[in-house]
Amino acid sequence: MATRSTGPHEHVALVSTAVPEPTCYSQAVKFPEWRDAMDSEFNALVHNNTWGLVPFESGMNVVGCKWVFRTKRKVDGSIERHKAQLLAKGFNQVAGEDFFETFSPVVKSTTRSLYGLKQEPRAWFTRLHDYLVSVGFSPSKTGVSLFIYSRDDIRSYFLVYVDDILIMGFDSDRVTALVSKLALEFKVRDMGVQSFFLGIETVQLSSGMLLSQQRYMKDILKRAGMVECKPLVTPVSSVKPVDGPLVPYADPTHYRNLAGALQYLVVTRLDLSYVVNRLCQHMHAPTTVDWAALKRVLCYVNGTLNIGLHVSASNSLDIHAYSDSDWAGNPDDQKFTSGFDIFLGKNLISWVCRKQRTVARSSTEAKYKGLADVSAEVTWLVSLM
Repeated sequence: MATRSTGPHEHVALVSTAVPEPTCYSQAVKFPEWRDAMDSEFNALVHNNTWGLVPFESGMNVVGCKWVFRTKRKVDGSIERHKAQLLAKGFNQVAGEDFFETFSPVVKSTTRSLYGLKQEPRAWFTRLHDYLVSVGFSPSKTGVSLFIYSRDDIRSYFLVYVDDILIMGFDSDRVTALVSKLALEFKVRDMGVQSFFLGIETVQLSSGMLLSQQRYMKDILKRAGMVECKPLVTPVSSVKPVDGPLVPYADPTHYRNLAGALQYLVVTRLDLSYVVNRLCQHMHAPTTVDWAALKRVLCYVNGTLNIGLHVSASNSLDIHAYSDSDWAGNPDDQKFTSGFDIFLGKNLISWVCRKQRTVARSSTEAKYKGLADVSAEVTWLVSLM
């Protein structure tokens, strides 16, 4: 098992509400923090030649803009900075007139087009792609947002996800040089060594590092109103529920929001893969029984806040994969559930647990379908190496 408890490691949330997040320009302009954030955003857009002024002509569809404000916080919950974004109201664009195609890689847009425009992702991706290729990177064939630099013994990875860029490499000097070059071409903010990325905290340990989503777990518990719930040691009850009439849960939207939030928690919590998959199978019409099962999972999460994914140095780059599946495990539709774990050296790097879409006619067929899934995942991982 590649997950472990961090023992006495605790996080203290220091949340300040001195400057609230405004919902419009008239509210934001009253605070110097938000005025500075808007100035920074506007200057960055001007610096990158995001737009050009043209005379208005009759029949033009003028797309308006809107300011959006977010407070960026550190791992401990304290304020890191105030961020303002100028968004175009892309929903006012007309297909075939204002744009002809859309493109949606998961990337950040900081130049040549505004957030919200239908054509914005392609405009940014083209410029980023051309720049990275010019400095020696090659686009990955298996991931749109991943670029790889490989020369002799030097290897670097460049990953882009919405508002975040993660650069990894064996040579820290080359990584630093790349960040400096990138700052000359784009308006970027160097956050230094990774400590908090996409809601995942990197905790340095003597034996390696721990990828923790403790802050995200606490946020889910807060949204569910279960911050003070009684911790449990297992996510699933060992006692079979009593058969009876199924009663629809009164707030299915609340159930879907929490079940969906738990899916991202599986990024570092292998122990939740099976039960979260089961919960998500009932998102279309949850019952009171399903809601009770979800609450039990949240009680288990509350008792395991210190668990995360441990990663350590490994002398081996061998890939080992393990797969298993049941047969006709779902009594409602007779479909089976399969899962797999994949290790790079001694580190767990990929795992899945899900109900299959088809019915297997034998346990052997179910096993082979599970093997087909893990083989496809291994092939993809090998292509990244």
